[in-house]
Amino acid sequence: MEIQGKIIAVLPERGGVSQRTGTEWKVATYVIETIEQYPRKCAFEVFGSDKIQSFNIQVGQLLTVSFDIDAHDYQGRWYNTIRAWRVQPYDPNAPVAAAAPVAGFDTAAQPAAPFPPTMGQSAAPSAPAADPAAAAAAPTPAFPGESTDDLPF
Repeated sequence: MEIQGKIIAVLPERGGVSQRTGTEWKVATYVIETIEQYPRKCAFEVFGSDKIQSFNIQVGQLLTVSFDIDAHDYQGRWYNTIRAWRVQPYDPNAPVAAAAPVAGFDTAAQPAAPFPPTMGQSAAPSAPAADPAAAAAAPTPAFPGESTDDLPF
C-alpha cells in the first residue's frame, strides 16, 4: 500500500535488545498528513537503523511511503502496525498506479455480469427498441387516474 503526503512529526527513536537473538534494534515513528481536500494523518514506523538512516525523513518533506499493515495480539487486545518498506520523494506528476488484479481472477476474460433482477423485472435483458420515437412514448393507462407502474401504492 502507498500513502502520499507531508511529514508533520518525527517522534523519538526507540530501541532495545532482542530477547530472542540478543541483537540491538531501533524503530522510528513518523506522522504523515495526506494532501487532499480533507487531509488524513497516519503514523508509520521504519524498523532498523540502516533504513532510518537511508530514508533520512525530516519534518516538512513531501513523500510517497510504501508500507505493510499487520496486527498483533497483546494480552487480549489487538494493535495495528504500519511499517514502511520504501520511502521516496513525492512526485505530483507521477502516474497513479492502477489497482493490482486479484490473483486467479482475470478481468479481461470474464464479461461484466449484470445486477440481479429486482421485483417486477425479468431476468432476461430487454432488446433495444427499433424505433426511438416508439421507445420514448410512455404506455397509456387503461383507466383514467390509473398508474402504469406495478407498485401497490
